[in-house]
This record gives sequence, C-alpha cells and structure tokens, in this order.
Amino acid sequence: MKNPDMHKVIKKLFRKVAVITAFLFPSVSFYAQTDDEKDLLSLVEEEEAVNYATSAFKSSRIINGHSIENTPEGVLDFRISHRFGFVNSGPYDFFGLDQAFMRLGFDYGITDRLMVGMGHSNFNKVYDSFVKYKILRQSTGKRKMPVSVAWVSSINCNTLKWADPERKNFFTSRLSYSHQLLIARKFNENLTLQIMPTLVHRNIVPRPEIRNDVLAVGAGGRYKLTKRLSINAEYFYVLPGQMDSMFTNSFSVGVDIETGGHVFQLQFTNSTSMVEPGFITETVGHWEKGDIHFGFNISRVFTIKKRKSPAEW
Repeated sequence: MKNPDMHKVIKKLFRKVAVITAFLFPSVSFYAQTDDEKDLLSLVEEEEAVNYATSAFKSSRIINGHSIENTPEGVLDFRISHRFGFVNSGPYDFFGLDQAFMRLGFDYGITDRLMVGMGHSNFNKVYDSFVKYKILRQSTGKRKMPVSVAWVSSINCNTLKWADPERKNFFTSRLSYSHQLLIARKFNENLTLQIMPTLVHRNIVPRPEIRNDVLAVGAGGRYKLTKRLSINAEYFYVLPGQMDSMFTNSFSVGVDIETGGHVFQLQFTNSTSMVEPGFITETVGHWEKGDIHFGFNISRVFTIKKRKSPAEW
C-alpha cells in the first residue's frame, strides 16, 4: 500500500541536500540530485507495489481458536475470556448465569509476524503459553500470495490436585501440547475463511484405549456486517477413532463488536475449556440437547513499545 508520509520525508530530505550542495558546490547540477531522488523513490514505490491483505479478522482469536491475525509489534493485548454454564441448566442455575469459567491472558507482539502469549483458566486450573508466527501474508501486486499462513504451538499445564496423591505422580503428566497450521484467505472486504490442521498431544490419558495424539481439522470464518460488527463461526472436527465416546466436536458462533481500543466477542459454544487440548478433544456439550455456553471475550490493547514514524527513520 502507498505510504505518502514516506514520500514526503524522502522528498524533503533530497531538497535539503540539493540546497546545501548547490550552496557549497555551485558547479554541481541540480539534475543529478533530481535523478537520485527519482531512483530512490522508484525503489520505495517498487516495495510499496506489494499490497498486503489486512484485518482479515478483528481479533487474534476467531472464537476459541486462533485467527490468522497477530498482535502488532510492541502491543500488549490483555484478554478476558468468560463462559457461563449450560443454558439448559434451567432456572435453578439462572440458565447457566450462576456458573462461570474464565481465562485471563496476555498476548504480546514481538514483531508484526511473531507473537507470544500466556494465560490461566479456572476450568481445570490450566496455565498455558503459546508462540505464533506468520509464515506467509496474503498479497497482490508485484508479489502475489493467495493466502496467509501462520503456525501456532502451545503448552498447557493442568494444576488440579492429584486424584491419588499417595501414588507416584510426575509433573510431566500434567502437560499437553497443541500444534496448528492456520491457512486463511480474505476473499473481499466482508468475507474471510480459515482452515486449521491441528495436532494435540496429551502426555497422559485416562485409559489405554484413548490416544495420546489426536489429529483434527478446524474451519472458521468471519463475515463483516458493518464497519464495527461481524459474525464469526468455527468448527473443529476430530478424525474418527481418536476420541472418547463421551466427547464431541466443538462448534461455536459469535458476534464481534469493535469499540476503539476494545473488541467484544459475544458467543455461543458447546465447549467449556478455552485452551486447544480442552475444546478440541474434551468438549462434552451437545447443541441439540441445549448444552450451550453463552460467553464473551474482551480484548484491550496497550502500546508498550512505540513504533517509529517515517520522520524518525
């Protein structure tokens, strides 16, 4: 995309150089400076001829899972994820509102392509951390790339008390991992679709017939209704023969509302957990039975490291 501020800075710089040169060395032609200016500007324009897709999603999460978007360099994103109980719990539990599950997290952009994060969930008392790197960026113009691609890896630690503290327990038994490849395409200003091949590994499982490694494929998307309002949905399908019969696939729908520095995500989901090994492999809710959580995510960003403007280069 074009950057008029950069052009202004370069032109201003060359004018100053031309005036100083003409004053000190009157025999030097102004045409030489003009040619240099054109050469440098042409290099800038050549680089700017690549137009990258932006704002494929409003947030770094679709609903539960990661979107292709990253937290920008030097920006800290404080995230509150909240789930009420199942709406079919009835009036005694105020249709789920008497129950609450929460994750508090911090995401930070090391660069525009690399971000890290960590958080804590009260469901199963899980601490989690992740690293996310954008490998490819969708672009048009001089450099054409039809999709954006990112990689996310996370580690999760369940800190519930041991079921049998008398036996020999290992810390590694608390750990689980997930690895995802995010492939997304912004088709137009309104529609973005994303697929997410995923591997989840649990160091320990309840029974021998349950696999430690689980392969799943996620799909998600966003459709923008207005400048500040969009509809999101995501679904994670676990490949057959890998999941206990008591669990089911995760499906979520929601609405994103942007208000300045905040992004509110209102959603309905059958997943209680808010970390990948939980909502991908351990979802127990069934939509057709009313096992649906109402919840929300709130994102508030803070600029920790100020980015340099073109005038400061």
